[in-house]
Amino acid sequence: MSSLVISNLHAQVETDLGPKDILRGVDLTVDSGRTHAVMGPNGSGKSTLAYVIAGHPRYIVTAGSITLDGEDVLSMTVDQRARAGLFLAMQYPVEVPGVSVANFLRTSVTAVRGEAPKLRTWIKELKEAMAAISMDPSFAERNLNEGFSGGEKKRLEILQLSMLRPKIAILDETDSGLDVDALRVVSEGVNRFREETGAGTLLITHYTRILRYIAADVVHVFSDGRIVETGGPELADVLEADGYERFTSVTRSA
Repeated sequence: MSSLVISNLHAQVETDLGPKDILRGVDLTVDSGRTHAVMGPNGSGKSTLAYVIAGHPRYIVTAGSITLDGEDVLSMTVDQRARAGLFLAMQYPVEVPGVSVANFLRTSVTAVRGEAPKLRTWIKELKEAMAAISMDPSFAERNLNEGFSGGEKKRLEILQLSMLRPKIAILDETDSGLDVDALRVVSEGVNRFREETGAGTLLITHYTRILRYIAADVVHVFSDGRIVETGGPELADVLEADGYERFTSVTRSA
């Protein structure tokens, strides 16, 4: 049983005009076996929350804490957070020329598991994982994300998820830029990962469509850098029908 606990988290980013507050007191707990959907309008700070958890150096935490199973996440380097069991599927995966998908994955798996997988079993494991998300095995020899379509990049994020098997998976707008078929394949990969590992999931999204494929236990509305409403899956239906205006009006008047 793992638990990611975020308490009174404040964070800012440096701009040309000076520091700008982005997160303004976030409280959130994600336990094993639970899926939390964080929803909100563009610019509300949802992706910043994901980056701060993962350790992006652009963002400065000014108050609050993040712990994973009682360990201080904020004191960890980015790679230490990954080894501890945190995983971020990025909204915009970066291209890495000169590094093949297969070499990247084997290096990552070795770092997380503490030892390199045996080559024969590794090849079998990689092929099976790629087949599960309908990914052509030839992609293993291509440079990481180089020339990949948006859907192919997102499938690769889910491939990493399935092989690294983190304690807590953070999915930052994984549905963005996906057509219906790609969304279905990616969602099936996430669901399979959840069923096999029992990991906790923090699903950050702008739209409700991914929640038709990935069931959320809890839905949070994010506005102006903090959670302003929490409810069950039915809250997503309210957002689908009415939008975010009611919640953004609350933060503007607060």
